[in-house]
Order: sequence, then structure tokens, then C-alpha cells
Amino acid sequence: MQQLTYAAPNRLEWREAQEPRIESDRAALVRPLAVATCDLDAMIVAGESPFPAPFPIGHECVAEVIEVGDRAGSLSPGQLVSVPFQISCGECAPCLRGRTGNCASVAFMSTYGFGPAVERWGGFLCDLVLVPYAEHMLVPVPEGLAPASVASASDNISDAWRAVAPPLAHEPGSPVLVVGGASSGSIGLYAAALALALGAASVTYVDADAARRATAESLGAETLALADAPQRLGPFPVTVDSSSDPDGLALALRSTAPDGTCTSTAIYFGEQPALPLLEMYTKCVTFTTGRAHARPAMPHVLALAASGMFAPERVTTRTVGWGDAAEALLERDWAKLVIER
Repeated sequence: MQQLTYAAPNRLEWREAQEPRIESDRAALVRPLAVATCDLDAMIVAGESPFPAPFPIGHECVAEVIEVGDRAGSLSPGQLVSVPFQISCGECAPCLRGRTGNCASVAFMSTYGFGPAVERWGGFLCDLVLVPYAEHMLVPVPEGLAPASVASASDNISDAWRAVAPPLAHEPGSPVLVVGGASSGSIGLYAAALALALGAASVTYVDADAARRATAESLGAETLALADAPQRLGPFPVTVDSSSDPDGLALALRSTAPDGTCTSTAIYFGEQPALPLLEMYTKCVTFTTGRAHARPAMPHVLALAASGMFAPERVTTRTVGWGDAAEALLERDWAKLVIER
């Protein structure tokens, strides 16, 4: 089969790969139908990620179930499913606590499309994908949802959900600040849309990019250019840093209200010594960072999309056909690119 491979900075190639096979009665084979870019993909394509070439790419998708093992539960061939980007068993101690990104049954950071174990699991821009723990991992897509609209449920949308849903459940109706802009920038936009869907009184979205600010405005957020923002805004009980910019991170932290929560979905390479730790200490700010545990969030975001309260396709910049994937990825003119078979 063919799979799209990151070969070198700004070089993607379709390469032959061995088709996966069912390895246990808990596994399934799925055929990706709609694959979305993760914000990390723009960094990968540009050669700015820490993962050395070559490796297969693609780690957000909706797929069709092709074959299932005897212990795959109610899954059946032909079913549409969202496939989490992280491999998890659902039975180990971390998984039972919802920490599926750190499953103890597989190698650390076992993911599709990037990471230290990518050669074991492959990427989603290919013909067949092995899902080792199918009943636990695969989430059925509700009827009426187009695969392209929820292709990012398996990573970026769930990442955004964990940044706003738990804090808003703790502080219902709070205003929310989102500082966006990391890489291609979709996570901050999803966070703004989800916060509004979950009942935030208002969302203020800050970003250096005018096109993303325009998208945020269309979603119902108030917007501000990062360069025009003062040192602090608000204060906001709920803040999100999706900027990968030290100034953006500092703005989110300084703008967090006393006893508020700031969640950073961004990746920072190197130390960040300018954190306003004394201010955070005196205000009793809770700060969360780290990789998202996607699988527990996926049913929530799919249900929100099915209800009509959340329309993730409004963040999508472009949709292209399968054969145009490499060219479209290299153009990197998207906040969210969706590739359809």
C-alpha cells in the first residue's frame, strides 16, 4: 500500500509500505476517509519538529472499519469511527484514570503519524491502519456528521476541549481568554468555539494573525492583535495559551483571575524563565500544560458536534482530495487542512 511519508524538510513522498494485519482478537483494521492536519504537522513538514526523517504522517482521522477481531465489541465492518492519535489499551492503571496518552501497555508516546514509536504504528495518510485495542480506542461517529467535519476530533478538537470544558464546569458561565497562534493555529480557534458552545459568557481571542482573528470573530469571539494587547487583560477565570509565544503565555498567565485556571496546549522548546510565578502564586493560579489525553474527550466533542452546538468545520481552511495531500500540506497556507478520500 501507499503511505505519505515525511522525507526531509519540505519534502513529502508517497512510499510503499506493508499492509498491516490483525494481530489479536482485540484489534481492527480501518481505512482512513478524512484526515485532518494537526497543528504539529506544519512544524513537521517544515523540519522544525524533534522527530528525524523519514516517517509516515497523519494523526487525525475519521475512518471506515474494514475488519475486526473477535473481541472488538459492537464494532462492525462499514462503521464510521474517530481514531485517537494515541495508542491506549483502556485497561491499565493510567488508562483507567483517563490518562490514555501515557498508556502503560505500549511504548511511551505511542502515536500515529509522529513520535518515537511511529514506525510501529504508521500514519493515517495510507490505505489501512491497525488499531490494536479497537473496542476501547475507536469512537463511533454519530449519524449525520460528515467525516471531514470531525476529522480533528481525534486530537486538536479534544486538546481544545480539555482546555475549556473542565474549567467551565468548575466556573460555569465565565468569560474566557484564548491566546492563539501556535504553528498553524487551529487549537486556539477550536477552544474559542467550544467555550462559547459550553456557555462561556464571552470569549476574547488574541492572535498575531489577522486571518485567524477573522475566523474567531466569525465564531462569535471578540478579538485583539497580540501586538496591541496590554500586559494583562480581564481578569478571566479561564484562560488558554495556544500561542507557543513567550509573550502570549505571559499574557494568558497574567490575565488569569485569582483562583483561576490557565491551560497551555502549546509546545515550548527550551526553558521559559519569564513566567510570572510570583503573581501566579499570590493569585493561587492553577496552571496546566502537557500533551492532551485525547480518548476520554472524544465522545464529548462528537456529541457537541452532533447536537449542532459546535460546528468544527467552520475552522477548516481547505479541503482537498487524497491525491493532492502532499502538495496541499507543503503549501502550509491553512489553519486546518482536511484531506478526503
